[in-house]
Amino acid sequence: MRVTIGGPPGSGKTTVSKLVSKELQYNHIYTGDIFRNLAKEKGVSLEDFSKLAEKDDSIDIEVDRRQKELGKQENIILEGRMARFMINPDLSVWITASFDERIKRISERENLDYEAVYKETKAREKSEIIRYQKIYNVDISNLDSYDLVINSLRINAEGVSRIIIAAIKNISPVPKGDRV
Repeated sequence: MRVTIGGPPGSGKTTVSKLVSKELQYNHIYTGDIFRNLAKEKGVSLEDFSKLAEKDDSIDIEVDRRQKELGKQENIILEGRMARFMINPDLSVWITASFDERIKRISERENLDYEAVYKETKAREKSEIIRYQKIYNVDISNLDSYDLVINSLRINAEGVSRIIIAAIKNISPVPKGDRV
């Protein structure tokens, strides 16, 4: 079973992905780690690497190449905003929450000023929308291709993970011949 979990920053996708992968004993592949590892390989800070990615499509393309390669495994949770478009998953999930709630979560988690997180996240999301449209012709705000969309505003991470696990246990896998 191959599952993708996406969502905007602060939606809870990483926490939920970890819970689901632990419960089902699936391998958790986090696209953010792929990006961070690539920055480390290049000897560049994460902030500088993110700015570089805005100008150099080859960075996103390399991250996604690695994501596709890792996504060939069975029994995985592939987590990232573009994960759904990198493989043909058995189940694709998008987790969301209101922008203000997500900013609150990030600022509390990172112990950062709300206004600073607000500005940074707004810029990051705008940049990603432009990059994903340019590179892949994907409108990341169009959720039609997801099997399951969950608003995590009033459902805690454990509850969201239970919904996803129930869906996994009740879905027919994509035949191997139809896999990307």
